[in-house]
Formats: sequence, structure tokens, C-alpha cells
Amino acid sequence: MGRGMKAGKRPKEKAPSGGSRAAQMQQLQAMQRQMQEMQAELEEKEVETSAGGGMVTARVSGKKQVVDLKIDPDAVDPEDVETLQDMIVAAINEGIRQIDEMQENEYGKLTGGLGIPGM
Repeated sequence: MGRGMKAGKRPKEKAPSGGSRAAQMQQLQAMQRQMQEMQAELEEKEVETSAGGGMVTARVSGKKQVVDLKIDPDAVDPEDVETLQDMIVAAINEGIRQIDEMQENEYGKLTGGLGIPGM
């Protein structure tokens, strides 16, 4: 028997490889910092979208806020306000969709396809 071994006692198993809890926590904290930096960068970006063949143009920030809206005077028809409203909604929604896509792509690069919900 080995030194310090008692009959019937098994040697302690080593921790699985891949790093200690402390190392894993450091990795998670580093990833969290990177995500916060990425979020700040994304919030500074803007996308510009249009609807109605360019009759309505919306600029949406990374914070998903409309920062600018331009309406071509030819799009204003007092007899057909609904079409103008639809174009405005379409331009804004497309801007938000593009921001969401941009965020998904950037977070995907960071998480490496880990499948983290909400990312």
C-alpha cells in the first residue's frame, strides 16, 4: 500500500480537466466585460431604412430609438393618410429589425454559438 493509504480506501480523484472554478469565473467575468463593451458600442451605431420607395426614411439608434424621420412632401396625401402611416411604421420596424440582427451577429461572435438564451 502507498504511503498514508488505508486498506479499502481509494485515492482521491482529481478534478476534471478544463480549469478550476476560479478560472471559469474569470472567463465568465471577462466575457461579461466584453459584452458590456460591445453593448455600449452597439448603442452608438445607427441604421437608416426607408419605405415607400424612399418616400419615408427613418434612422434608428442601437438603443432602438428613432433619431430621425424624413417624409417626402409627395408622400403627404390628405386623402390617404393611412398609406403614409404604414410607410412610417414599416421604416421604423425595419430599422429595429436591422438593429436586432446586428446585435445578434455581434453577440454570436462573442459567445461562439454557446446557445445562450436571449443572445
